[in-house]
Amino acid sequence: SRQPPEPRIIEYAWRRGTRWRARFGWRIGPTAEPICPVGARRAVPVVVLANSPCANTKEPEQHMADKQEPDDAAESSEHKLPKKALVVVNTGNGKGKTTAALGVLFRAWGRGYSVCMLQFIKSTTSNYGENKAAKKVGIEMISLGGGFTWLSKDIEKDKALARELWEQCKAKIGSGEYDVVALDEFTYPLAYGWLPTSEVVEFLKTRPLRTHVIITGRDAPQELIDYADLVTEMREIKHPFQQGLKAQPGIEF
Repeated sequence: SRQPPEPRIIEYAWRRGTRWRARFGWRIGPTAEPICPVGARRAVPVVVLANSPCANTKEPEQHMADKQEPDDAAESSEHKLPKKALVVVNTGNGKGKTTAALGVLFRAWGRGYSVCMLQFIKSTTSNYGENKAAKKVGIEMISLGGGFTWLSKDIEKDKALARELWEQCKAKIGSGEYDVVALDEFTYPLAYGWLPTSEVVEFLKTRPLRTHVIITGRDAPQELIDYADLVTEMREIKHPFQQGLKAQPGIEF
């Protein structure tokens, strides 16, 4: 008896209204009919070449999971230059400066942008929540501080570490490989006079057109504030420390 032909890969484009919503590779037999999602128009078959990524033997469910929505596919690392690469400063005595910077990094990472954070005060052995999260999702995070400076017993060593990390920052920013670079607690070496603010501002003026820079920390120097494009001052109104509550994991660290 005649054997039925082998199933072949057909790619179907589903459409809702006037917009293409998704594209799936579907393994069907010669007489099978694709199932349209509720509210979608009739499925339109699209020719698939033999060397197409769709021409595989994966099950339909797995194949659909591997396919990208058009909106997601457009968000690749090969994106256009920003309208203007910003210098953002999060300063003030209130909580949330680093937290806000991490939020922007996560948002940019979700867009497929290349991001990193360099931490000036946290020590190389830091393993806070943000460090653990960065490792899990693959966000580059470098800590090279000597611990919180008000506990430091060797200020000269801290100065040298700040200079060393600043050189790393210049290499990262100047490479043109990053879209967002966050300099966490960078205002402290500036406020302490360990690094000249004028040197930092002059370098930022020469950075690649694609690179946004976020700087966090208290007591941001006025020269940096004047140069920055976006400055936010976190003002403390109420804090649990005032009631004797110590920092809690997942909230402060």
